[in-house]
Amino acid sequence: MSGTVDMIALTPKQTATLKNWFLPEQPGPLIGSHLIGSGHGACLVDRWPEPQVVLVETAGNYTLLGDPQAITPAGLPPDLKGFVDAPDSFVPLLKLAYPEVRTWPRVVFVQPDYPDPVAAGDYSLRRLTPADVPHLAGLEPESAWISKTWGGPQGLAASGCGWGAFVADQLASVACTFFLGQTYEDIGVVTEPEFRGRGLSPACVGALCHDIRARGHQPTWTTSPDNLASIRVAEKLGFVVQRRSRLYVIGIAIPESADSPTNEP
Repeated sequence: MSGTVDMIALTPKQTATLKNWFLPEQPGPLIGSHLIGSGHGACLVDRWPEPQVVLVETAGNYTLLGDPQAITPAGLPPDLKGFVDAPDSFVPLLKLAYPEVRTWPRVVFVQPDYPDPVAAGDYSLRRLTPADVPHLAGLEPESAWISKTWGGPQGLAASGCGWGAFVADQLASVACTFFLGQTYEDIGVVTEPEFRGRGLSPACVGALCHDIRARGHQPTWTTSPDNLASIRVAEKLGFVVQRRSRLYVIGIAIPESADSPTNEP
């Protein structure tokens, strides 16, 4: 393929016909399945019908699949910024299209069995509902990412895929299905700075894991190998390492691992 050809944006109905591109699922970023299941995000292809390259996105998280020989560097979106999951065969193309691309190591966990109960504390736990939109919208800016793969607070609150820990009626910690798949659900969790160190993240995640299993899915957990706080939470809840992987970071800074159990970017 030669020359510059803009990728084609698909409608949700067209995107749904590509579901087999994202199967079989493996634990980790489930961008394509999440896009089809939730409706939040976008899908670009090199041609339609019968695409040879598919790029799916939700909240700055991307998956790039297909034949890297079917598209030139100029054919990829020039304004792409975020975290890209792609096979090794796409690395030369990514380096040509985005010379500043960097690699971010990741570690992917799965939870083989139900987690042990988390001891109760001075907080209340419950599944989030549409009435919790103000609570989610009121999170500190550094915590706001937790709802982005659902389109924002309204989407997460309505999804049925979020749990919150409340301290004195304040939403202190949120765990949610960050990427919703057909087999797996990859978890995101964040605790507001003033409430960290009180066991709220494991409590929220534990409750969410029971919901995930009730849906017939398996919980997964993705973090960076230097995020020791996140790894401790995963191990406390019975998660075990399934594989090590990497994301390609383009146009943004690689997140620094703070001493808090924040999971996902």
